Amino acid sequence: MDEDKVYFYQIINFYIMKKLSREEAKKRIEWLRKEIWRHNYLYYVLNKPEISDAEYDKLMQELRELEEMYPEFITPDSPTQRVGAPPAKEFKSVRHVRPMLSLDTAHSEEEIIAFDNRIKKELNCSEVEYVAEPKLDGLSVELIYENGKYVRGSTRGDGINGEDVTENIRTIKAVPLVLRDDEIPVPRLLAVRGEVIMHIDDFEKLNKELIERGEEPLANPRNAAAGSLRRLDPRETASRPLDIFFYEIMLVEGYEVDEQWEALQTLKKWGLKVNPHNRKVKNIEEVIKYHEEMEKKREELSYEIDGIVIKVNKFEYQERLGEKSRSPRWAIAYKFPPREEETQILDIVVQVGRTGILTPVALLRPVDVKGVTVSRATLHNEDYIKQKDIRIGDWVKVARAGDVIPEVIEVIKERRTGKEKIFKMPSRCPVCGSKVVKEGAYYRCTAGLSCPAQLKRAIVHFASKNAMDIEGLGGQTVDMLVEKGLIKRISDIYRLKKADLQRLPRFAEKSARNLIEAIEKSKERNLARVIYALGIPNVGEHTAKLLAEKFGSIDRLMNASMEELISIKEIGPETAESIVNFFKEKRNREEIEELKKLGVKMEYVEEGKKKLKGKKFVFTGSLKSMTRGEAKAIVEEMGGEVLNTVSRNIDYVVVGENPGSKYEKAKKLGVKIINEREFLRLIGMEKEDGEIIPLDKFMKGL
Repeated sequence: MDEDKVYFYQIINFYIMKKLSREEAKKRIEWLRKEIWRHNYLYYVLNKPEISDAEYDKLMQELRELEEMYPEFITPDSPTQRVGAPPAKEFKSVRHVRPMLSLDTAHSEEEIIAFDNRIKKELNCSEVEYVAEPKLDGLSVELIYENGKYVRGSTRGDGINGEDVTENIRTIKAVPLVLRDDEIPVPRLLAVRGEVIMHIDDFEKLNKELIERGEEPLANPRNAAAGSLRRLDPRETASRPLDIFFYEIMLVEGYEVDEQWEALQTLKKWGLKVNPHNRKVKNIEEVIKYHEEMEKKREELSYEIDGIVIKVNKFEYQERLGEKSRSPRWAIAYKFPPREEETQILDIVVQVGRTGILTPVALLRPVDVKGVTVSRATLHNEDYIKQKDIRIGDWVKVARAGDVIPEVIEVIKERRTGKEKIFKMPSRCPVCGSKVVKEGAYYRCTAGLSCPAQLKRAIVHFASKNAMDIEGLGGQTVDMLVEKGLIKRISDIYRLKKADLQRLPRFAEKSARNLIEAIEKSKERNLARVIYALGIPNVGEHTAKLLAEKFGSIDRLMNASMEELISIKEIGPETAESIVNFFKEKRNREEIEELKKLGVKMEYVEEGKKKLKGKKFVFTGSLKSMTRGEAKAIVEEMGGEVLNTVSRNIDYVVVGENPGSKYEKAKKLGVKIINEREFLRLIGMEKEDGEIIPLDKFMKGL
């Protein structure tokens, strides 16, 4: 009888729709979309559904049928269009509106108190208000909305560039395709960061289905979420039960917020799902209590968390505290204690890193550590092994450090049988047989780049996105080029010919041409990236940038003294010694000279292009000639800094159309205010005769 009723309803509904005029159908379609969006908001964001699943399905079915009858009214943001794009051949790379930074971590109350003390000291205040949020164990993504409509989604990638997964994110039901404007107006542009997750029950159900189909089960909910989102066919992503929480406004135009807590509430009003366990706290004592609460609640949650995230609430304070190269100074992750399991060490092997460091690794009897099969664990160095008295054959407790990297945390000595073997570091490199020397707590292969292990890893690092960014020169290609003898040193990259590549497997004419073009293009990278690419021990991206700005050329840096290096803020004796020792090596200096001869630029960008060095800008209102993101990129490329809040130490407030409260605040504080035309003149985009240089041409010249 129920089936008959459903059939009867469908027949009646069909004839009603048939009788609708074209204009009536359009209005009905628009009403249905708004009603479905409203129910999505109630269900996914507020967790307060008003109708049953069956009633919701009827609304969707009616909309689908009307759109089939009137396909001219179908829009990309319709609830029916979550799946429909053809499978992607590959994911193209997209640049984030601003870097998606990672977080420093703390594992103890003492570290958190030290973080709070540093914050209060730098801000010169007695108490700081924080926002505490669960640290989700998923995949970080950036979503872009223009005038309230979803237009792009990308993975975090390397933090600067991510993979374009727009159509795949569209399939996640908790992602609104159109922002709500019931309570507050939608912004012209919104870039928001979120975390894609898979709930534990859904993960277990999915694994059961995979096993029944004879397929390989997934390792854990995080891997399942990441793998599902990166399926080439969006229809496959749609079949996976993904969810999302949003937690950061990365860029907004046409609306202003001053605090993280306000940002979270604003996201919710726009229909973006935020975590209900987020909390605004008055001080660090309340943060610690929140951490204790969430650790107890951890097992009750339907999804994985591995700690909490603590953020300074006021954006003005965040800007004053600033950022390091990879992490903000105003936020920290406070991790939960690692989960442990017992297993046996079957053997200990040694890996050789790109700087020649030998790292002992335990081969374990495979064990499941809360959803992850662990078969290897780092033993760090010889001192670590001696301190814990770790032996081959020992039964040990293994944890995922920070719930990610497996490590041996304790030996179960009561289970020893006497057959266990003491491990000794080798005197010769296990890869090339060269002599090994001890430097502090570590052992290093002396062969340098003549050691295949070091050469391969050094080339992969050299070609990586944040270094020379040579697309197509990844691990497998590097292995092949080294093994075929086409690359024996880093500079050989620039001696490769298209004909060399075409003789190799997997290289057709087009792929060979693309790689050669990427190699040629990399010669123009800035000095900071070249320094980072060289792989100097203890020199990361941020330090490389400091060195480039200080010395201006590779020649000056190569001849820098310990005293000159230590005089740079943020460079300590250990890093300075690493730099001096690196350039003492004859083969390193010879390699740099070869790179220079082959056309790799090693000079710092001339100061004329850094005309905004040290200047601080705030933008308010919309610009006609460019987006705020593009304006920010120009200012930063010219040495300036773009902030979100107005204070007395701001040099320029750039006012576009329909400016917000920042304009009034700037007038009140007496900060210099300029309009868009004056900004174009300042950066040199407007010529003396008043002609405006096209944006793409201007940015290419930077």
